[in-house]
Amino acid sequence: MASPRPLRDADLSRVEGVFTDVDGTLTTSHRMLSTTVRALERLADAGLKLVLVTGRPAGWAEAWARTLPVEGVVAENGGLFFLRGPAGRLRKVYAEFPRVRESNRRRLEAEVAAVLRQVPGARLSVDSAYTEVDLAVDYNEEARLGEQGAERIEALLRARGVTAVRSSVHINCWLGRFDKRSAVRRFLKLAWGLRLEPGDGRFVYAGDSFNDAPMFGEFALSVGVANVRRVLERIDTPPAFITRAEEGRGFEELARAILAQRARRAPRRGVGS
Repeated sequence: MASPRPLRDADLSRVEGVFTDVDGTLTTSHRMLSTTVRALERLADAGLKLVLVTGRPAGWAEAWARTLPVEGVVAENGGLFFLRGPAGRLRKVYAEFPRVRESNRRRLEAEVAAVLRQVPGARLSVDSAYTEVDLAVDYNEEARLGEQGAERIEALLRARGVTAVRSSVHINCWLGRFDKRSAVRRFLKLAWGLRLEPGDGRFVYAGDSFNDAPMFGEFALSVGVANVRRVLERIDTPPAFITRAEEGRGFEELARAILAQRARRAPRRGVGS
């Protein structure tokens, strides 16, 4: 498996949009710094389209879609997304029909509860109360279960037929045929009538953990912030490029690189033009 190349090797001059994970990619020590928000604002001011792609709940996603300079938010690992439509109105799109969601939710709650009883200290994340499609087991936010505890929970969930994928803070679990990749494909089609092409230089994806692997494989311009090194040996698909800085600082590094390369590519006006 090829190792990620330094970000300086990436051709970012034709980038039109940035899709990015949140926890561990935009956040730094679990907080979103003002400098990282400013990086998002600078990208948006330059005309780039921004989309958050996260395992966090629908409730968080709606708040981010309304308050950050983004065109949409994919939430709950692809279970649903918000996209900005005409006049700035938000449209909410689910991966599955209501009847399927309701059935899956009931079974998911039962399966997860059974697993939590088998692992001392395991519990749902505080923000699982705001989810609609998936649930999250906290292993590295309020809880401290460590690598061994997280791996045991993942194995137990998968043995019960539940999809379980780790972010930097939670083990996200769901029932259904969706993930970040399938949701982003649908988002691109519905929002802009586009699809990713092989070697597509129009869009970047930034991430840091296991649940970003499908996206690293989908985007030719996939970028891991430097803390992705902690999981590189165990991730299914690594990013093509990697930043020097970790977490939100790594995203800020990516934003600067995109803006600098786009500026160099833009045609210069001559005197008197």
